[in-house]
Amino acid sequence: MKLINRTSYMDTLTSLIGVPDIKVITGIRRSGKSKLLEALRDYVEANLSNSNVIHINYNLDEFEGLLEYHALLAYVKEHRVSDKQNFLLIDEVQMCDGFERAINSLHASEQYDIFITGSNAFLLSSDLSTLFTGRTFEIEVFPFSFEEYRSYGDEGEVDRDFDEYARTGGMSGSYPYPLQEQRYQYLSNVFKTLIVRDIVQRHNVRNESALLRITDYMMDNVSNITSARNITDVLNADGLKITNKTVGAYMGYLCDAFAFYKVRRYDIRGKKYLKSGEKYYLADHAFKYALLGTRDMDWGRVYENMVAIELLRRGYEVYVGVLYKKEIDFVAIKRSEKLYIQVSDDISSDKTFEREISPLLSIGDAYPKMILARTHHEATDRDGVQIVDLARWLCGEA
Repeated sequence: MKLINRTSYMDTLTSLIGVPDIKVITGIRRSGKSKLLEALRDYVEANLSNSNVIHINYNLDEFEGLLEYHALLAYVKEHRVSDKQNFLLIDEVQMCDGFERAINSLHASEQYDIFITGSNAFLLSSDLSTLFTGRTFEIEVFPFSFEEYRSYGDEGEVDRDFDEYARTGGMSGSYPYPLQEQRYQYLSNVFKTLIVRDIVQRHNVRNESALLRITDYMMDNVSNITSARNITDVLNADGLKITNKTVGAYMGYLCDAFAFYKVRRYDIRGKKYLKSGEKYYLADHAFKYALLGTRDMDWGRVYENMVAIELLRRGYEVYVGVLYKKEIDFVAIKRSEKLYIQVSDDISSDKTFEREISPLLSIGDAYPKMILARTHHEATDRDGVQIVDLARWLCGEA
């Protein structure tokens, strides 16, 4: 498989060298966490002459003897070099029984710079402070961005590349397959493995069929307001008896495993977060094609999903904006920066354009406002609102 330099992640990882916290690389399965750890190893070995890297990859059979934490401790201590800066890199750390005891002990010794990855079922963000008595720093990895997709392939004309990316998605493990159907089969297998191996195993889910039905519903309603109550009503009407509490728990499991991201609503006028009416976005939009098919595609909703994930990838807090009875697709906040964004497939008609720009013009503050659509042109400005081509925004040209 071809490898690319995922610059933003590598910049983050290398900037954390020497920071005493345990660095935990998280993200959906097959998003490239293992390759980033290998890239970090190569960087350290090439650039830090006084370094010693202890790299353990539990996917390899040569480390089968380290599946219990005492053995792991002994191996790490044996390979430590006293007069060098020792790096400990462990991939799929959860495969070691009692791994948290080993990591806590090694961290407490203050002799290792520790970077780890693991299955989402065992390294949930909410569990990190409980698992590790020392401090942790989480680096979340997303599937390939549009920019990374173009770097992976033979970078061509931006509109052509965008159309391909919109259908193929950002899970790079699918790229070597020559046919689109083969790529979707790969994605389907990844997603189902994530559910079966991670969620079902970790949470002892007894009703796997219900979990799959909930997953399908959430995929089919990406970018729509979705609640556990709505899903419960639909499933009960279909004869599947399930409680609102169980549906809510399953939705939480899917978000914990980075399959979906929950985006809350934000009252722009009242400057407060609303308690209900969340939206859910897929970690990668192509999962929807792989599991539900490509008939009756609503490209506007697909594009909205792409923008939601890209904003998260760029480090924004993301909310759905509410202003009176109008909705703004995204309010994106990063420290003192704030953006208001509407996303549309096609704004060529006056009626559609007015529908998209009207909520933005109703906002009273001076923060930037933007419509992202497939214009195929350079950015323009209308009454202070930027009109930006989605493909060019995704690849950083606008």
